[in-house]
Amino acid sequence: MHKRTLLAFSISAALSLTVAATAQAASLSQNFDTVSTLAAQGWSLQNRSTTVGTTGWFQGDPTVFPAQAGATNSYIAANFNNTTGANTISNWLITPTLTFFNGDVLTFFTRTVTDAIFPDRLEVRYSDVGGTNVGTTSTSVGDFTTLLLTVNPTLTTTGYPSVWTQFTATISGLAPSGSPGAIAFRYFVTGGGPSGANSDYIGIDTVTIVPEPSEVLGLLTLGGLGIAGFRLKRGKKATA
Repeated sequence: MHKRTLLAFSISAALSLTVAATAQAASLSQNFDTVSTLAAQGWSLQNRSTTVGTTGWFQGDPTVFPAQAGATNSYIAANFNNTTGANTISNWLITPTLTFFNGDVLTFFTRTVTDAIFPDRLEVRYSDVGGTNVGTTSTSVGDFTTLLLTVNPTLTTTGYPSVWTQFTATISGLAPSGSPGAIAFRYFVTGGGPSGANSDYIGIDTVTIVPEPSEVLGLLTLGGLGIAGFRLKRGKKATA
């Protein structure tokens, strides 16, 4: 009876450890079905443009272009009205704080309008402390000092895709034990605004963050070893 209780406890502990560790690993899926609920889900939306215009991040407009997946308006968008006049747009969309490990992978889709004549740009940045600190000006980045990738870095009219295109970034440079972190999408356009030479309209859709594969395999193996040990003990008892 004592051995059975001990083995049951071992299985429970192994499975609990697997579930807990999996919950801590970076994992996120966001389709932007309802942009107005993002803040309640732990996302942060901050417009740090030179002067704040009439828009921030908003529900996608299917009359401009439809979503990459789901309902036609099921994406998040930003546009030239993020600022006023001819100024710098710096509009941030930040994920909840997660625990990241080396090899975790971010994927997302983005696009601009067809036949764009006003260039757009998007930065994807990483904070290795998590949180939402992006500073207070249009040029500050706060804790998001790691630039993972830039879509259309030189602001050309053909540099931002005009069809939904998937981009990927891999997290690296962390301690083996992982680190709290957050990823930010920054709509960053100099010379933007309704009177500027740059900035039009962008959409982002189907954002996913998945754990590094060996991390998940290791966690599943840990749980599997607990179950295997239990089965082995039961087998020995049955033949005794």
